[in-house]
Parts: sequence; structure tokens; C-alpha cells
Amino acid sequence: MSGNSYIGAIDQGTTGTRFMVFDHDGTVVTDAYETHEQFYPEPGWVEHDPLEIWENTKSVVRAALDDADLSAEQLAAIGVTNQRETTLLWDRDTGKPVHNAIVWQDRRTTDRVEQLESEGKVEEIRAKTGLEADAYFSATKAEWLLDNADPIKTQRARPADMKERAAEGELLFGTIDSWLIYNLTGNHVTDVTNASRTMLFDIHEMEWDDDLLREFDVPAACLPEVRPSSDEDYYGTTDPDGFLGAEIPVAGALGDQQAALFGQTCFDAGNAKNTYGTGSFFLMNTGNEAVDSDHGLLTTVGFQRSGEPVQYALEGSIFVTGAAIEWLEDMTLIEDAAESEALARSVDSTDGVYVVPAFTGLGAPHWDQRARGTIVGMTRGTRREHVVRATLESIAYQTRDVAEAMVADSGIEMESLRVDGGAVKNNFLCQLQADIIGTEIARPEVDETTALGSAYAAGLAVGYWDDPDELRDNWRVDREFEPDMNRAEADRMYDRWSDAVERATDWARDGGDS
Repeated sequence: MSGNSYIGAIDQGTTGTRFMVFDHDGTVVTDAYETHEQFYPEPGWVEHDPLEIWENTKSVVRAALDDADLSAEQLAAIGVTNQRETTLLWDRDTGKPVHNAIVWQDRRTTDRVEQLESEGKVEEIRAKTGLEADAYFSATKAEWLLDNADPIKTQRARPADMKERAAEGELLFGTIDSWLIYNLTGNHVTDVTNASRTMLFDIHEMEWDDDLLREFDVPAACLPEVRPSSDEDYYGTTDPDGFLGAEIPVAGALGDQQAALFGQTCFDAGNAKNTYGTGSFFLMNTGNEAVDSDHGLLTTVGFQRSGEPVQYALEGSIFVTGAAIEWLEDMTLIEDAAESEALARSVDSTDGVYVVPAFTGLGAPHWDQRARGTIVGMTRGTRREHVVRATLESIAYQTRDVAEAMVADSGIEMESLRVDGGAVKNNFLCQLQADIIGTEIARPEVDETTALGSAYAAGLAVGYWDDPDELRDNWRVDREFEPDMNRAEADRMYDRWSDAVERATDWARDGGDS
């Protein structure tokens, strides 16, 4: 079914939206990208404008197709991948959001999570969802929106109660995948991976959980239908009278990190990948078994194909990695991300400096919502080169934090780690990563594996590819990095990192954010 046809992938991320078109070999044919605005209404709050995201989505789809002189009719299907946990509510009839989307990085519901902890509800939440109780996930964001978003005027010209309208199905809850699919097809659906990140979904029963819905006072009527990640029945088709001017199946969706797992063809238990984006997300496929973590990891849904059992994964979510490089730019320590590699190489070490980029708290395996960014070990001789190198090293150390937890939980020693995302273009970082965790690092030719994974999911659903073996044949290595550092030296550096992390923890207690 290939020939002159292709698969399109909408990759809606934290900082921007990309549309990519792939051929049967998994090669990029064309792509386009646009950033969107980040809103910070208060310290620790992060929001996006859903309408801007939708307008940018239409823009990049048109731009990519025009650039390659392709028509929409040449797309056999479209897949969607998205920044996970980012949450919004919109009006079913008008399609208008009632408030900006609350981004996964947002910490405004930290007090609510601490209330759950004090009430002893954390274990129940973890048992059902595989997640730590944290402001990172969608449940407390949805609760906040229902309690605090501006009321919508009804035809009766009175302020409507948000929860009342949600209970009647007039307001719809969703993560960004649902928002895009709704605008593409008119249908209110999500896939199993995104549902599993809401803290409202039982990953063992594979359904919305009534107890959790009651806890967070989220009406069932506002929730999307949960479908496989690769859906032979399709989520719907694009409107032939809409912006594409064609009826194209929308048939695949995965949260961005599960999409990268799929795009890296980690289809078997024990396969692992790490994506270096705004944050870093380390996932290991555990097969049809949902492995409980005793070491601060998340148990999550990896993916599901139509008519097949769910594949689960262990995940280590690191909140800030690529965003730490952006911080270096914001602080004018570097002019652009590419400069970080040369500056890091210009010194032999950090001269004892450690950067803990806990700008939005610490994720796995620490789960400290009140940790904050910290620089330790500076002297009068500290220069920007040392701080830049220490920031890159922090990415490698955080990955080792998760890698050690992953091995402890799974009992599987990793011989190779597949990596992707913007930061892996940095050869210094890739080599450092191999040295610090003592494992081979494999970088694929196509490093935009989130888009590739959603394209694979959609393509399998419509028969563009026959089976996963075809996709495995597409996976091609660009470069491999072997550990080169003395093991004792790597351990010494990592031990000192642990000391630095201890100094960053619990900093924002008692009004420390104000």
C-alpha cells in the first residue's frame, strides 16, 4: 500500500508543533515546525493556548505538504503524538477551550497532592494507576480547572456551573491528543497510553476508575472514549471540507514517550529507550506484565494494537534536561544549544561544580515536588564553561538515577540504550552518557522517533505496513557510543552528584516559591 502514498504524523510537543511525512522505509519526506507561547501566570504555573496549538497544527501540516509538493490525498493515514498530561476543557458545541491548557510541568496543585499524601491515599492511587501521586499528572489539573476556570455563559444568559456542564457532557476533558483528534475528526477519543497518564485510569482493568473520578470530582460524561494506540477502526477521518480538503483516516495516537518507544521499535520485553527533550523519559518494555516499581519508577501503558493485549512499560520521568540547556540560553551563558558542546569540551572537568536542574521539582526516582534548581561547588575560579559542562553532566547523572532503578525493578541488565530527541545530536553528551551509566548508547538515523512512532501506529492500522517486523527492518543506527571512562571515576562523580541532589531537595517548603 506504499507506492506514491505516505504517512503523516502530528507531533505536538511542549515547546512547539511539528508535522512530518514518512515513506515506507521510515525516511522523512518533509516536515515543518512552529513554536507556541509559554505562559507563566504565577511562579510554578505553566500554561499553553490550545487555540494557538490548533492553528499551528494546521499551519505546519499545510507547510510540510506544500514544501514537498504533496497533496493531502497522498496521506494514507495520520498519527498523533503529544506532550502528555497537559490538560484542558472545552465546549462540545463551540469547540472553544474554557481556559488555557495546564501544562505537565505546572505545580499549582502541589498542595492538593500533599493532601492526598496526608490522607493516606497514595498507595491506592499507585496500585490502580501505576503512578506516583503528583501534580505532574492530569487528575488534579482537571479538578483545578473545574473549580477555577471562568464559567461559560449558557443560552439562559447566566453563569453555568462547570461541573454541572461537565456532568451533562457539555464540557469535554482531554489531553492534547484528544484536543487535536477532536479538531481533526469531531470525535472525542484518547488512546490507552494517554489515558494511563491521567491518574484517573485503572491500567489493570483498562478503564476509567469510578473511585478516582469521585476523588477528583471529574464527571465521567466529560471523558473521552479510550481506544488502542494503533486502531484499525480509526478514531475518525478528517473533514473533506476542512483545512486538508481530503478525508484521511486518523488511526494512531500515543503519548510522546510511548511514541518514541514504538518508533525505536522497542516491541519486546527488555527493550529500552531514553528520549532527551524538554525533560528526559526513560522507558523499558515489560511485555504484557505491569511491573510494580519499588524504586520510584512509574508503571505505565506502553502501547496497544487493535485486537492485541496491552504492552506495559516501566518509566523514569526526568522533568528537566533539554530545558536546562534552554535555561543556559536564558541566562546568556550560551547563545544557542549547539554552543554547549564546544564549551563543555573546552574544560577538562566541571572543577567540582554540580548543577541540579530541579526547576519544577525532581521526578523519578526522587519525586520531590518542592526541590528546586541548585548550583553547588562554585569557587572564585568558576567560569561559564564549568557551569555549562555541569549542566550537561546533570542530564547524564539523572539518567543514571533512573537506569539503576530500572535494573533494580526489572532484574534486566541493559546492554544497550536507544536514545533520541534533540539533545542526542550532542556527541559529547552521548559519550558522557555511555560513560556514566556504563552502557552502550545507540543513536538512530531518524532521531525524531516520537513522530515516527505515531506514524508507525497509524500506518499499521491502515495496512501501510503489514507487521512490526517491517518496522524493525527500518531501524538504522547512526552512531554507537561505548563506555570509555574508568568505572571507578564514573562512580566517584556520580556519588558526588547524589550529595548535590540532597542539597536541592525540599527547598520550596514554607513559602520558598514566593
